[in-house]
Amino acid sequence: MLTAIFLLVVIAMLGAYIASVATTQQTTAALDVQGAKAYQSAYAGIQWGAFQVLRNGSCTGTSFALTGNLSGFAVTVACTQTAYTENGSGRNVYRLTSTGCSPPNASACPGTSSGYYVERQIEVMIDK
Repeated sequence: MLTAIFLLVVIAMLGAYIASVATTQQTTAALDVQGAKAYQSAYAGIQWGAFQVLRNGSCTGTSFALTGNLSGFAVTVACTQTAYTENGSGRNVYRLTSTGCSPPNASACPGTSSGYYVERQIEVMIDK
């Protein structure tokens, strides 16, 4: 009888451990997908910023929320311009920094009350 109770307790502990590991793996996989989406959000911001620099010649920053497959993500793009002279010719270096994060909120994703927060940042320099 004592052996049976001991075996039941050991099997119950193993079952609880396996359930804990499975839950952790599920959460990790979900956050990995969210991380890939945050990267794609940041990449979209870099594309927007590069278009503004190369086509419009403007260095502006902005924040916007995304839709479609990336709904639930926000992008913040910052741009700084530095002028220099090379061989008597004026040039500009534009530094674009794009941050994609989830969940988006009014203050550009500083964190979340749910405890899950995903952010990726990409930085690009364009010489024009």
